Amino acid sequence: MKISTKGRYALRMVVYLASQSEREYVSLKEIAENQDISKKYLEQIVPMLNKSGILRTNRGNRGGYMLAKNPEECTVGDVLRATEGSLAPVSCLDYGEVDCERAETCATLYIWQGLYKVVTDYLDSITIADIVARSGEQGWSDYCI
Repeated sequence: MKISTKGRYALRMVVYLASQSEREYVSLKEIAENQDISKKYLEQIVPMLNKSGILRTNRGNRGGYMLAKNPEECTVGDVLRATEGSLAPVSCLDYGEVDCERAETCATLYIWQGLYKVVTDYLDSITIADIVARSGEQGWSDYCI
């Protein structure tokens, strides 16, 4: 499994917004400049995060973006599923249930199910608040994900 740039940038955006939680809305221009990500690229990511309920959008003069979820309730897994789709290592596990005519006789299915469980358990155990707290403890003013 390889996380795309879209997934990594979405996570950076969400972490940045969580670190700005004392503010109302943050402009996409500010996020792009602070995270050194193209504004156009972020514009492609925003609809995915909106649809999944991670972001809240406000249009207008004081518009921008903020987290719709509490950083303690939003996990790395949530963000990556919103942008990457399934985190399953093989396509037969994409939809939770095994969708394969060979599942009954597949000698390797348990391997892929185990890997999927380990990956999702790990990513779902790390909240956005955890990342913000860790970056503050280590004095990172500019972090890289």
